[in-house]
Amino acid sequence: MGFSLLKQLNSPRRMELWNSTVGRDFILVGILNDCAFPELLCATITVLYMLALISNSLLLLVITMDTRLHVPMYQLLGQLSLMDLLFTSVVTPKALVDFLRREYIISFEGCALQMFLALTLGGAEDLLLAFMAYDRYVAICHPLNYMVYMRPRVCWLMVATSWILALLSALGYTIYTMHYPFCKARKIRHLLCEIPPLLKLACADSSRYELLVYVMGVTFLIPPLAAIVASYTLILFTVLHMPTNEGKKKALVTCSSHLTVVGMFYGAATFMYVLPSSFHSPKQDNIISVFYTIVTPALNPLIYSLRNKEVMGALRRVLGKHPVLAHFTL
Repeated sequence: MGFSLLKQLNSPRRMELWNSTVGRDFILVGILNDCAFPELLCATITVLYMLALISNSLLLLVITMDTRLHVPMYQLLGQLSLMDLLFTSVVTPKALVDFLRREYIISFEGCALQMFLALTLGGAEDLLLAFMAYDRYVAICHPLNYMVYMRPRVCWLMVATSWILALLSALGYTIYTMHYPFCKARKIRHLLCEIPPLLKLACADSSRYELLVYVMGVTFLIPPLAAIVASYTLILFTVLHMPTNEGKKKALVTCSSHLTVVGMFYGAATFMYVLPSSFHSPKQDNIISVFYTIVTPALNPLIYSLRNKEVMGALRRVLGKHPVLAHFTL
């Protein structure tokens, strides 16, 4: 009897589960550990992160300080910049510091927090982009009733809905994902703690939960995307019937900026949470994660501001009132 009990305790399966309870830390094996020129990639990511910080912070500052931009369109744009700023800051600084220190450890609690924040910010941006499409639809197709349909209360209700629904969804995902017993090598072959790479480390059967994540991912992504497509289809019909070329050009420039951002965000999100796991590889997932956590937040404010005369005019006015800030940004 004693020999049988000792044999069970020393079995590989038992030892694997024992190790999963003793060591609660994970090892993030991100893209910087799996490329031919890690120093060059690290420098590139640093530049993109600084660009994301400066451009999103500047856009937020301009929208906040210039009263001419206190309209629904720019209030929603300010929320997008805030989400991008927070999203990239949740992931990028740790990845860079870990690479420089050659320490890639993240605690169980740190992993759960990072997952929760990333899911909250990603989900909020998913919903916000749909509300921004609706805002453009009302502005172009129903301009006379714009301030009725998009009055301040409605605008802030959209913002609150984006944050609250995303937060509740992220909380449920995080709690359920982290309840699994993790073992094996505890190496997360990904830039950050996300559901798909973490489930590969689970000791228990997670197939039903993976199916649920897939179904919920489709449910969370497809309706906002369908709303965006419907909004821009109606916008296109309205633009084609505009009497002046100037009106057509302004509408198309504004909408093309939004569609570019939508394409980048939903392309990456679809790859991670809608495509079956058989289509994924750790290297592909790492590349996609860099794209939506670092590249997209750096490009979004440039896409919106460089082609927007109102934003650029507001930027010049704000910098003109604050010479010190103008010198710093230049």
